[in-house]
Amino acid sequence: MKIDHQTLEKIAHLARLEIKPEKADGYIKDMEEILTWVEKLNELDTEGVEPLTNMSFEENALREDIKEAPLDHQRALKNAPKKDDDYFRVPKVLD
Repeated sequence: MKIDHQTLEKIAHLARLEIKPEKADGYIKDMEEILTWVEKLNELDTEGVEPLTNMSFEENALREDIKEAPLDHQRALKNAPKKDDDYFRVPKVLD
């Protein structure tokens, strides 16, 4: 499939991208290579192949959800490097 500058500009607009004019030809070449590869994939016979929802066949090993008493303030703050009554003290991040 051929990509022209007008198509590239439309795709960039839809994706909210700003394309620098000096790089447009490189993007067009890359997009054409990707579309050629996808067209080759369409030639494969996938009859009888189940679609994948996940690339891994492993399943999560989840623990049983057991109801426990919540952690009280004193235990939660026990190992805190800095604390102030009921709160953790942390360095200021935003001004």
